[in-house]
Amino acid sequence: MKDILVADIGGTNSRFAHFTVDEAGELTYAAARWLETRKSKSLSDLLELLNQSEFSLTVDQSDIAVLAVAGPVLNGVYSNPPNIPWDIDLSGDLENYDSMRCFLINDFVAQAYACRSPIIQSARQIIPGQIDSSAPLAVIGAGTGLGMAALAPDGDGGYVAVPSEGGHCLYPFESRAEFEFMQFVMDELDMPYVETEFIVSGSGLSLIHQYLAGEKLTPAEINDGVAHNSETLDWAARFYGRACRNYALQVLARGGVYIAGGVAAKMPILVTHPAFERQFTYSKTMASLLQEIPVYLNANEESGLWGAAFLAAQKLKP
Repeated sequence: MKDILVADIGGTNSRFAHFTVDEAGELTYAAARWLETRKSKSLSDLLELLNQSEFSLTVDQSDIAVLAVAGPVLNGVYSNPPNIPWDIDLSGDLENYDSMRCFLINDFVAQAYACRSPIIQSARQIIPGQIDSSAPLAVIGAGTGLGMAALAPDGDGGYVAVPSEGGHCLYPFESRAEFEFMQFVMDELDMPYVETEFIVSGSGLSLIHQYLAGEKLTPAEINDGVAHNSETLDWAARFYGRACRNYALQVLARGGVYIAGGVAAKMPILVTHPAFERQFTYSKTMASLLQEIPVYLNANEESGLWGAAFLAAQKLKP
């Protein structure tokens, strides 16, 4: 039996979890601990707080650790997360844990690995299709921003994840009405172009409603007060479906598309709305392929921890 330490390090809170994996490769969730990220001055400080918290697994007792963070990861050891006041550098932050195997990954890389972990059994199917287990899968999730990653078989019984910063690519508007909305967003944000995450995110939902209804509401207020047959939700579902379609085509996601948490977990109507499926399957050239790709909503808040643990277990295999 091996002990695995995993973490999802966020701008407000950091979630740690203790997993075990047996000789057959079966993962067991043992315990979890939440810590306030900003109470620490560095990753090493955060890990020391974990050790002092009477958690079931101290850092130096773990056989392997996988840390997930919301931001690009360079060389597997460094990240400068946009919502955390300190950077992460495993080459220096772990100087007190020389013997520990530790890996730093993007948070949506963790979400990608979660799609092949036991936690994915609770995902809700949104669009039917046929999973090709030998093909890549795509993970996409709108929250404060827009995360993306892909996962593909490595040819040796495991999987390899490919991170993406596709949320920062230009969003593809398609009609005169949408171009007028694009100009509105550029003026509101004082930006020369519109990135995808400006549209497919919580703030994007607010911008859509502001443009169509003339009132500024938070995503939660829209969820509570806007009718499910409203123009706001029709536009938001259309935009989300288009973003999912484009990423599915970019990675040829015949292994399925998984929508991870965030806005869709709080507002499932965004992905169950008919406009979402119409956009996801729409293509003059690839409609038949898209109609075969299943789409799932993974609303489990701990899926990132499971994904990090899945990767850890894979790395522990002889």
